[in-house]
Amino acid sequence: MSVDETAENPFTLGADDLTKLDAIREALLDPSPRRIGRLDQWGLADTYETYAEIARYSEVSLTMADGTVLDASLSVPRDLAPGQTCPAVVLPAPLINIGHRAYLGMISRWALGGYVVLAYSQRGLARSTGEIHVAGPQDVADATEVIDWLIQQDGVDGDRIGFFGSSYGAGTSLLAAAQDPRIKAVAGTSAWADLFTSLYENGTRHLKAFEALVQLFGEDRCSQEFREIIQKIRANTIDDQVGEFAAQRSPNNHLNTYNDAATPILLTTAWHETIFSVPAVIDFHNRLTGPKTLLVQVGDHGNAELPGLAGLPAKPTDMAYRWMDHHLGGSAGDGATPRFDVRSEYMFNPLSDLRHSSWDNYALPKKRFHLADAPAGQRDGQLSEGDPQAGWTRSVKATGKGTDIVVAPKLVQTGLAERMGLPHVYKTADIDRGLAAVFTTTHLPQSSRVRGELELRVTVKPQQADATIVAYLLDADPATGRAHIITHAPCSFTAEHTGQATTVAIPLQPADYVVAKGHQLQLVIDTHDPLFAQDNNTAPVFTIDITSPTDAESYLDIPLHPIDRQ
Repeated sequence: MSVDETAENPFTLGADDLTKLDAIREALLDPSPRRIGRLDQWGLADTYETYAEIARYSEVSLTMADGTVLDASLSVPRDLAPGQTCPAVVLPAPLINIGHRAYLGMISRWALGGYVVLAYSQRGLARSTGEIHVAGPQDVADATEVIDWLIQQDGVDGDRIGFFGSSYGAGTSLLAAAQDPRIKAVAGTSAWADLFTSLYENGTRHLKAFEALVQLFGEDRCSQEFREIIQKIRANTIDDQVGEFAAQRSPNNHLNTYNDAATPILLTTAWHETIFSVPAVIDFHNRLTGPKTLLVQVGDHGNAELPGLAGLPAKPTDMAYRWMDHHLGGSAGDGATPRFDVRSEYMFNPLSDLRHSSWDNYALPKKRFHLADAPAGQRDGQLSEGDPQAGWTRSVKATGKGTDIVVAPKLVQTGLAERMGLPHVYKTADIDRGLAAVFTTTHLPQSSRVRGELELRVTVKPQQADATIVAYLLDADPATGRAHIITHAPCSFTAEHTGQATTVAIPLQPADYVVAKGHQLQLVIDTHDPLFAQDNNTAPVFTIDITSPTDAESYLDIPLHPIDRQ
């Protein structure tokens, strides 16, 4: 995915990417010297010349029991001996308008590793017919029918089937594995674990991400059930129907099935993920008892695996090849045995590579920083270790507009810039203190690492219903006034909280971040972020009091330790 500031849809592939995929497809369908020679401009001619010698590619239509036709492609090794079988990998499509063709760049690598490859677009996506069910029971039933068809093909070993998917394809893969024991291994990149939490975090809708996904699905192609859910989320009617819809599509509700079968599961996510809940993915990984690996990288949804989907080196896909080789017996990877652990990069350094045996071993212990009022002559509150600080109140105005501190100015593309070493810069002096409360640490005496989970406890008194606060933790350089985001979380309050002081504990998104010596950590509590709500110029102005009462003092728990502490 290329960075395109003019793109309306953050998931759209750039023109160069699409041109390359078209050329690969033409060479697969017609491996003539002219078609393969066209790939030389990307250095791929030799790869696809070899592919043509060892495998054959075709595009197929899979008809489901209800008549729905799934658009698919099949790659099968050539010249198999009588009775010879191969492992197979199934690739349900990510949420992109080209469907399963997003995986074209991977097919040669799977084929060279001795796999049969079946990639398909779920119903309603790309060229597949039917309605979109969002990885619902019908999509899971389709996955079973896809396997039924696949094992009838020559050369397929029905006892060695794996599923790999990115994003939407990751969800489909995980949910299919919970229902079909023939799936012996799963690798899901940019995966989700709890769809409800991804849509509705701490009582707050993820509206911007949700609307972007709906736009990409195409609302007119969605099932009646999904269209009803779309309208309810837009209207903030989060009822039992919405909860049940999400529960049916949440892998974490199938933990017992995965654990009983010891299903090998590889998961990847990103620190700055704005689409699916990162804490839910980490919790899901931690509760799995079978073979498992978790990779957390710099960037946002789908950023890190994109080069791998295009056939280039990338940690998520390289790990997936190795994962399938180990569990299915192929040779697409580098021959090394996968490690069953937590692997990560720290923000914003995609060249970093950290390994730990478990999340508990990976995360650092938390330190408590108490929120305190501003000292005399200063405008910002304090974040300080030591004794709890009670009895202060800081009031902010909720106007329907927030400050310039936002989770991500652009969905997905802000994270992609982070992977390129260009994280968004926030100017701390420009924060409107009438719209946000700011609390700052002293200058850090040495470089330190924030690694693990964070939690904010604060007491909030909104003067109107449906109030929202958004907490951001920034790395601020006092010498320049520039800051970068470390983590965030929203929290919303209903009508019953109006005029009432309500103490809430808000888990922030986990982080792995190195703070330079002399920098400060800065907590910003704002009242609006376009990621979670639509802009509203007509919203009446009202006050939100942020307080710290005795016996419920406000604090921020941060896993902060000197850099020499690994």
